[in-house]
Amino acid sequence: MGCDSAARPGPERHRHGKTVFRIESPRVIAGVARIVRDVGIAEELAQDALVAALEQWPRDGVPDNPGAWLMATARNRAVDLVRRRENYARKLTEIGRDLSTVSAPEEPADPDDIDDDLLRLVFTACHPVLSTEARTALTLRLLGGLTTAEIARAFLVPEATVAQRIVRAKRTLATRNIAFEVPSGPDREARLGSVLDVIYLIFNEGYAATAGDDWLRPSLCEDALRLARVLSSLMPKESEVHGLTALLEFQASRTAARTGPSGEPVLLEEQDRARWNRMLIARGVAALGRADAASSGAPGPYLLQAAIAGCHAHAYTYEETDWPRIAVLYGLLAARSPSPVVELNRAVAVSMAEGPAEALTIVDALTDDPALRDYHLLPSVRADLLARLGRTAEARAEFERAASLTRNERERELLLRRAAEQS
Repeated sequence: MGCDSAARPGPERHRHGKTVFRIESPRVIAGVARIVRDVGIAEELAQDALVAALEQWPRDGVPDNPGAWLMATARNRAVDLVRRRENYARKLTEIGRDLSTVSAPEEPADPDDIDDDLLRLVFTACHPVLSTEARTALTLRLLGGLTTAEIARAFLVPEATVAQRIVRAKRTLATRNIAFEVPSGPDREARLGSVLDVIYLIFNEGYAATAGDDWLRPSLCEDALRLARVLSSLMPKESEVHGLTALLEFQASRTAARTGPSGEPVLLEEQDRARWNRMLIARGVAALGRADAASSGAPGPYLLQAAIAGCHAHAYTYEETDWPRIAVLYGLLAARSPSPVVELNRAVAVSMAEGPAEALTIVDALTDDPALRDYHLLPSVRADLLARLGRTAEARAEFERAASLTRNERERELLLRRAAEQS
């Protein structure tokens, strides 16, 4: 096994090792979890491999294929651990093969085999037996490579809270004997929906933070987009996977234009579309094409949302937006996945396609929905419609109410500014 030709100083090689581990850790954990059937133990063994790397690489040099080195080290330790267990025979039966065949070679294992393991890890981390918060934290930890501190900072919760969620999630998976597998048959669609929802939740928290001083947290968007792309490569025949990927590509393309010089939010109609990332838009178009090709029957909710985002991406100016088509797509989405939030978004599209009066009727029908009682975007949308109808006093009151409900400081400032504009 060769070494880096360029000699790095110790601290730099230490940082390089951690960077490599962050990239490779999901595959290492997945490969080891197939042996030990426990994601918590798999993560510990992967961490042990990192410790070994940080001890050896500064002395001996970074291997030509550091990912294979980490995989080999972690898998060998996994095999040793299983062999030391008193219930070795039962574990051997469960695994269903001779453990000597999984001792990692010097070269990487078959890529398809690793990808199968990675897919199993995705479905395990997002298992519905876990709470949404636990699924999110565990996914970012095992698949995103984030530390507990990084997850805590991203979601503005104490580090101890995140640590407890992760520990409890691992314990739940172990005590409930959750199989390390990709579900099949009727369970697959429901389980896949949980996976996609977790990735979308992670992206949305980065795209429009629910709390704190920052409107955007780009690193979370990047983590979610990377997970979606990985899932697309692992499940090429799943239309909704490509639909989610397309949606995130389109949404991420606007990131640079969504905030002003001081980090303040910039509304869609005011964004400089020359700053939209055309490479990401092209990737979104390609993913949307794959979603359409893989689709059979009625399009799923992520495919429909991606089609809506694609309409925005194709408009070089706000005025060119195909609002009638967006309104139709939201109508299909409301029929496919009815929810008050979808209906609120449909109202915005209707207001642009048919006028604010028609949209206000839709919004007023939502005001008593308990799911939207503390949802700041309901009074925000209503305020915008009232302002366009010239009902400024009512609009000002609704903007102020929306500002009182949001937990994001940047958004509160925007809403109060819009309230002040209603004179």
